Amino acid sequence: MDYIGIDIGSTAAKIVVRGDHAQQMLLPTGWSSRETARLIEERLRDAGVPLGTANARTVATGYGRNAVAFADRQVTEITCHAHGSAQDSGGTCTVIDVGGQDTKVIRVEDGVVSDFLMNDKCAAGTGKFIEIMANRLNVTIEELFAFAQRGNVLPISALCTVFAESEVISYIGEGHPREDIAAGVVDSVAGKVATLCFRQRLLPQIVLTGGLCHSPYFAERLSEKLGAAVHPLENGHFAGAYGASLLAEKR
Repeated sequence: MDYIGIDIGSTAAKIVVRGDHAQQMLLPTGWSSRETARLIEERLRDAGVPLGTANARTVATGYGRNAVAFADRQVTEITCHAHGSAQDSGGTCTVIDVGGQDTKVIRVEDGVVSDFLMNDKCAAGTGKFIEIMANRLNVTIEELFAFAQRGNVLPISALCTVFAESEVISYIGEGHPREDIAAGVVDSVAGKVATLCFRQRLLPQIVLTGGLCHSPYFAERLSEKLGAAVHPLENGHFAGAYGASLLAEKR
């Protein structure tokens, strides 16, 4: 039996298969969620996963979940991230999911979502902001974090990504070191995520999922902003897909 969780986000698609054909896959979402879903189906079938039979159950989540026509059902990323994260935190925690398009703060108690907040009005506190600023600095996202770790924070006060980019352009024009600008970028995102978190009572256990959970430096900056330890999940990038696979099994 195979339990498949598919999380199609705005920038990356994550797939977790638990069971006879256990595996994980990560691929860019590209311009079309439907095309991504078609490619995922093709790869799963090539790997021997018996989609469409009694020996496979599939749950889709994320930004492009409705594009996964072969899924048995679609579930919101709030629920899937809660299930995927609670397994490693005793069932009770605050989940901070910094995605490419939005940021979510999810309160999970005894394995169930009790409250959540989402910033989906502006990209300034999301992974997209990091991506835009990395492009402006002509570095990869990984290089941006490496630069930031060596720099001194330059304040980026704008709440809008467009205006924040103008601040970065001004800093570049003034000849500020790239390390200091990168440090300001990361500090700005951490600050906006922390502001969202403060709108909800945080639980003692705080975990980080999403694309930025691979950066210990970002978790460190966010911990400083919150005044509490933030723990990146080891496979936090796959938390939504993993949670979807758990829900596929529960069904």
